[in-house]
Amino acid sequence: MHPELIKLEQSFQPSILTKITDPLLEPYQIELWLKRDDLLHPIISGNKWRKLKYILNHALSLGADTLISMGGAYSNHLHALAYVGKVLGLKTIGLIRGEPAANLTPTLLDMQHWGMELRFVSRSEYRLLRQYKHWADLPDLTAGQYWLPEGGAQALALQGAAELVQEIDIPYDTLCVPCGTATTLAGLVNALDDTIEVLGFAALKNAGFLTADVNALLPQSRTNWRINLDYHFGGFAKTNAPLLAFIDQFEASTQIPLEAVYTGKMLYGLYDLIQKQTFKPNQRIIAVHTGGLQGKRGLLTDANC
Repeated sequence: MHPELIKLEQSFQPSILTKITDPLLEPYQIELWLKRDDLLHPIISGNKWRKLKYILNHALSLGADTLISMGGAYSNHLHALAYVGKVLGLKTIGLIRGEPAANLTPTLLDMQHWGMELRFVSRSEYRLLRQYKHWADLPDLTAGQYWLPEGGAQALALQGAAELVQEIDIPYDTLCVPCGTATTLAGLVNALDDTIEVLGFAALKNAGFLTADVNALLPQSRTNWRINLDYHFGGFAKTNAPLLAFIDQFEASTQIPLEAVYTGKMLYGLYDLIQKQTFKPNQRIIAVHTGGLQGKRGLLTDANC
C-alpha cells in the first residue's frame, strides 16, 4: 500500500457495529445491527473509501497525477474523490451530468474548493461514458491521467469491500447493502461464503441490469446474493412522504444520520421486509451504512446525486 494512503487511513475512525433497538422490530424476533461505515471519515466515508482505496493505490503505483471520473451534482463518489485528490496532491477532473446551473450545488462548490475541475456533459454524453470500464479506456487520456468509472465501479474496488467483511466479528445470517452501481455488493459477495446471504437494495428504478453488472465484476459465479428492486421510491434520488417520515423517526430514535438516496431506502425496505415476516425468527441481520450524506444536502434543493 502506498505510504500516503496508509497515512490517510490511519487518521480514520473505527467503523463500529451498532445494535438497533427498536420496538417496531420486537414482535418479529429479528436482531438488526448497523455497520457504521459512515463514521470512518466525515468526507471519505463508507463505501466511497472502500471502493477508492485500492484504485488509488493502483493509480499511484502507475505514477498517475490526474484522476478523472463522473457523477451527478450531489455525487458522494466525486465529493470523496475531490477531497482525496487534494490530500494526495493529485489533480482531479469531474465529468458532471447535466447542464451547469446558475448556482453550483453545495457539493459541487466543495469539489471546486478542493481543486477539482468541473466539466459538465449532456445526459446523452454521460450515458456513453458508462461504457468505459478500465482505467485506461477513456478516449483521449494523456500521460499521467487515470480514469475511474462511475461510482468507482471496477474490479479493484472489490478488495476494499472485502475488508469490511473482515471487520465484522459476530456471526450473522444476512448482510444488507444499498446499491447504486452494486460494486460494493459484489465485493461483499466475493468475500463471503455461501452460508451468508447478501441482500442489496437498488436505489434506482428499472435496475434489473445490476445483476449482470455484478456478475461481470465477480471472478466466479455465486448464488448467495440478490438485489431487491422494490424500494426505489420512483427512481434515483426520488423520495416520498413515508420514506422521509421513516428517516425522521429512525434518526430521532437512534441518533444515526441517514439520507434518502441510499441507506435510508435500504433501511425502509429492510424494516418493511421484516414486518412482512420475510426473514425467519431469530435471524441476525447486519445492514451497512455506506456513508455519504450528500443526498441529504440535495433534499434542500433538487436532489440529483
